[in-house]
Amino acid sequence: MAMEVSPLALPLPALPAIAGVALGTAAAAIRYQGRDDVTMMVFPAGTTVAGVFTLNKCPGAPVEWCRAALAGGKARALVVNAGNSNVFTGRAGRETCAQTVATMAQLMGCEPREVFLASTGVIGEKLPTEKLTAALPGLAGRLTADAWQQAARAIMTTDTFPKGVTRTAKIGEAVVTINGIAKGSGMIMPDMATMLSFLATDAKIPAPVLQKILSNGIGPSFNSVTVDSDTSTSDTVLLFATGAAAHPQVPAEGGPMLGDFTRAVHEVLMELALMVARDGEGAQKLIRIDVTGAVSDQSAHRIGMSVANSPLVKTAIAAADANWGRIVMAVGKAGEPAERDRLSIAVGGVWMAREGELAPDYDEAPVTAHMQGREVTITIDIGLGAGKASIYTCDLTHAYIDINGSYRS
Repeated sequence: MAMEVSPLALPLPALPAIAGVALGTAAAAIRYQGRDDVTMMVFPAGTTVAGVFTLNKCPGAPVEWCRAALAGGKARALVVNAGNSNVFTGRAGRETCAQTVATMAQLMGCEPREVFLASTGVIGEKLPTEKLTAALPGLAGRLTADAWQQAARAIMTTDTFPKGVTRTAKIGEAVVTINGIAKGSGMIMPDMATMLSFLATDAKIPAPVLQKILSNGIGPSFNSVTVDSDTSTSDTVLLFATGAAAHPQVPAEGGPMLGDFTRAVHEVLMELALMVARDGEGAQKLIRIDVTGAVSDQSAHRIGMSVANSPLVKTAIAAADANWGRIVMAVGKAGEPAERDRLSIAVGGVWMAREGELAPDYDEAPVTAHMQGREVTITIDIGLGAGKASIYTCDLTHAYIDINGSYRS
């Protein structure tokens, strides 16, 4: 079904070339007709890689492949397909991965474990391997350095807009660049990341250091976003560092010289994660939930997720109904320490409830007006400690049912 672009969409920026990265897209008709659905990136020898993957216990074959390949810490190629997730496909799914890797490794003259894979789309249908592998030789011959925008579009499934971010950072006095693209709209409650996201930089970073930077950035970004509470079987974030930039050598342990680089990578992750929330299936409003006063940051995170995933809270916001009782309910069901008579709740900066009861002189009119906007903020003070967290989600509209009820048809 054709979908209107989310009213929360952000424009796709110009994404500059990353020294050492060549990429491109092709139409293999794996599921979609009349659009590109295969993306390829290639990297120079010596490129390091970091990755984080879904915690879903029924992951796709590409996730299993990447987890094993990541142990080598090196990458020469990435192949992504949209339309079929290659999940719950048994031996056939593993054979698809093996044949795709073999084809790509031969084209690159590299080791199979230097090829990374990702797939997104329908679960439980055999991926037409021959369509995917047949598209690779021709695509490999027409890669360019400036096809980032095409790649951002080719990895989309139910997304209504392509998602991309670029940042620069300094390592010593040298400037390096980080690009990132992502896809994700539904089946989003990452236990690491959105469905698919790929970052590349021209910095030269040892793989263990790169992994630490990526892993530390996932928590406040992709792991703090939820659309519908469902953790995808395909969630994959990969970060590639080509080493093409001329900057001081990074110590094996990383260290202070990577402070600005870390900042830039984490900004890319955060911006991409927020774009996923903006593009939640049927979303009309972006919601930020700030939890303070919890017994720990982890407790605050779990409380925020409980509120963000509540259909009653999300539908109330969709209708601009200032029903703070639903927020109280969602806090209480989280299973985390909370005391009714210490709980305070605000929407749009207006305190609705204070320490377990309706706030004195509470006026609902400004709250309703705030909830009628495109971006809604909820503040929850638990009143028990110093733990805090920020969670991002979107409202729940009838369009979510329309999209997911007809996803395979």
